[in-house]
Amino acid sequence: MKMKKQHIVVCVAITLLGCTTLGCASAAAVEPSQNDPFEKTNRAVFDMNIKLDKAVAKPVAKFYVRAVPEFVRTGIHNLLANFEKPVVLGNDVLQAEGTRAGQTFTRMMTNAVLGLGGLIDVATMAGVPDHDEDFGQTLAVWGLGEGSYLMLPFLGPSNPRDAVGKAADYFIDPLTYAHYHYENVANGLRMGFGIVDLRAANLETLDAVERSSIDFYATTRSLYRQHRKSEIANGRGNDDPGEDIDVPADDTTAPAPSATPEAPPAPQK
Repeated sequence: MKMKKQHIVVCVAITLLGCTTLGCASAAAVEPSQNDPFEKTNRAVFDMNIKLDKAVAKPVAKFYVRAVPEFVRTGIHNLLANFEKPVVLGNDVLQAEGTRAGQTFTRMMTNAVLGLGGLIDVATMAGVPDHDEDFGQTLAVWGLGEGSYLMLPFLGPSNPRDAVGKAADYFIDPLTYAHYHYENVANGLRMGFGIVDLRAANLETLDAVERSSIDFYATTRSLYRQHRKSEIANGRGNDDPGEDIDVPADDTTAPAPSATPEAPPAPQK
């Protein structure tokens, strides 16, 4: 029962992070085929998510940036990133990416041993490339399509493949099976700081994207898909001619001349 409760909490918390991945893409991204049969419902959920973000997540993130020194925030970000490396490593292996698996293992061990458990990103200083992977990407690499676009309640653009992938990542994570005193407190802090850290990193970018969008929902849908396609292709572009990007007739996104957002640093693929 305890494991089941943790599973539910973790999956909900990870879902909350989906909205902030928009900061990793450009506001000028174009829209692939919509594949959004639930658009009416998705828009209603999106409106609710935006209201919740403005009422809770954004104010907390702003306070975090004001109250916590930058070097402390950087250390927390580095630590959280290192906690995720076992999941990244597992997906590297599942994708048969030997070189990238070696890079992930090197980063994880270097930062854990020489970087005070991950607080200091020694691996980047040493020139070891960083990247992110998840099971949704693994499913895509092995040929599973994304399915219909979904806007999940309480914060996240997604699709069936990525939603299943997030749940699978929970079981890939070795920390899921670690039991110790105050583990619930530690897990709660990890999830809470993860959400705040990601939202804080995208404060200005998301504001700029919203200001530059005639239709914020359509922009969100486009940026999420563009970001995921780049992740799946490991930043190498798209080699599948069947996945060319088209601008649909009803795409209403347009960047404002003076508000073109710049994406914050994001994990390299």
